[in-house]
Amino acid sequence: MVARRLPPVVSAGPTVTPEVNSYRHCDNVGMRIDRVVPNLLVTDLSRAVAEHTAVLGLEVLMDHGWIVTLGDEEGHQLSLMSHDASAAINPDVSVFVDDIGEALTRALRAGLEIVHPLTAEPWGVTRFFYRGCDGRIINVGTHTPLR
Repeated sequence: MVARRLPPVVSAGPTVTPEVNSYRHCDNVGMRIDRVVPNLLVTDLSRAVAEHTAVLGLEVLMDHGWIVTLGDEEGHQLSLMSHDASAAINPDVSVFVDDIGEALTRALRAGLEIVHPLTAEPWGVTRFFYRGCDGRIINVGTHTPLR
């Protein structure tokens, strides 16, 4: 097989400043991402759970009454939520990490808006939310002992 040379990648988007570009690399030294879970905001939680379990074959892994996480044996997960129990804003995605302090430091260093402060929640998660440049809300958390 003859290797062929690919043309250079050309971006049709706006020019990225070096400051923003410096955050685009994957630097997880000192912090590991354990999982990423999309959070869908729904108006009828029980109906949404029934629909997604029927169509996707996922099972209920966690049910707090306001958020239900569905998943399978391979680790795929999807959360459905009616509202967030302790935050004034609903997250679009949850990213679980092994070092929440490092994640918060990185978010602050990046100049991101923290829209829910670092909080030890009673259901065994310590988390904070930040707003991404597109307005999406990212829930960054880690599992902690129940209070």
